[in-house]
Amino acid sequence: MDTIASLFSFITTPVSWVIVQFHSVYGQIFGPDTGWAWGLSIVSLVILIRICLIPLFVKQIKATRAMQTLQPEMKKIQERYKNDKQRQSEEMMKLYKDAGTNPLSSCLPILAQSPFFFALYHVLNGIATGKTIGVIDDQLLASARQAHIFGAPLAAKFTDSADKVAALGATITDVRVVTAIMIVLMSGSQFYTQRQLMTKNVDTTVKTPFMQQQKMLMYVFPVMFAVFGINFPVGVLVYWLTTNVWTMGQQMYVIRNNPTPGSKAQAAYLERLQKHVTSHGKTRRRSEKAIVKAIVSKGRDRNEFERKFINSLTKAGLVAQPDGVVTKGDGATVVETEDGITTTAPAAPKRQQPKRQSKSQRQSAVTAAGGKPADESEPKTSLSKSDEPQDAKPSAAKPAAGTRSKAQSGQRKGPQRPKSPSKK
Repeated sequence: MDTIASLFSFITTPVSWVIVQFHSVYGQIFGPDTGWAWGLSIVSLVILIRICLIPLFVKQIKATRAMQTLQPEMKKIQERYKNDKQRQSEEMMKLYKDAGTNPLSSCLPILAQSPFFFALYHVLNGIATGKTIGVIDDQLLASARQAHIFGAPLAAKFTDSADKVAALGATITDVRVVTAIMIVLMSGSQFYTQRQLMTKNVDTTVKTPFMQQQKMLMYVFPVMFAVFGINFPVGVLVYWLTTNVWTMGQQMYVIRNNPTPGSKAQAAYLERLQKHVTSHGKTRRRSEKAIVKAIVSKGRDRNEFERKFINSLTKAGLVAQPDGVVTKGDGATVVETEDGITTTAPAAPKRQQPKRQSKSQRQSAVTAAGGKPADESEPKTSLSKSDEPQDAKPSAAKPAAGTRSKAQSGQRKGPQRPKSPSKK
């Protein structure tokens, strides 16, 4: 442990200084010798470190997305060179280099936290052994040794003997109960964080060994925390539990607002976005415009959830533009070009049906046209005009061709059936 402490001695002093500064603030509220003052100082240290690591977390997300995008290509390389492991590794490294990513990029936040973790462990170990370290002098050392969190001293461990725990002013039962509960919470939060990532934020359309590796880590990490946790002081357990809770909340936010394409989280996000855009008729936030812009730019490469989102907007009379803005269609027709870009075209004018006229209007039209109706067709008869007998005498004046004469009194209205020609 002395070797590890010497390796991280350059950061031990800054870590102890930050703890002391937070302790001076919380000590005025809860008392300088209380577990709340020292415990909240450690929690505040974690929050400060995680805020500083947010840029690395963003880089981790981008690296993870890039790895997920490369999964189909990785699968092809594995199948092509399944009998040549060396060539397979070379092609994988070439693929990572061309894409500008690295599998180790997803571990950046954990690697960056390691120096702070070991520095805090060394500080708490010095408190447990009664040694001053960093900016913690004899007065602060005595105050920290008196601090208890739910009855367990800040520097006590699960594996400590009863005599060592008694020297810190506690009982072995209190220490083991508190440390066991914290270890369970720490392992449970780690398991839930990894499970949330695997069940909600993974592209379910692609199955690769990378997913199997992540699934294995979902069970391995909690076991590792449980095994190593029994050797951690209570203060370190507070640190690690706080960072796990922070990671869990941070990941929940990312999954909800920036999910992986093709995942269940994306389906839920696009459903919420569709309802939001439909109700307002437009995209209101910059993040929404960025998501819509990315979906439109994919064209025919959109996944099932993205196509459903575009179709839902179309049914609602909205059109997603290439710049991410959603506009109303205004009766326009949605057209998808060969590259999958959705555009609008003016709608074709609807064919108007002629308005039906009344009988009086038709008669007036006939009179205006000189006895020829404008929209009436010639009544159909069983015999044509040429087949009528020459000796047939009409009983009245013959009306103009194509017209319908008024019925005489005592006669049936409508076209009359011509008399049959007499047989000679």
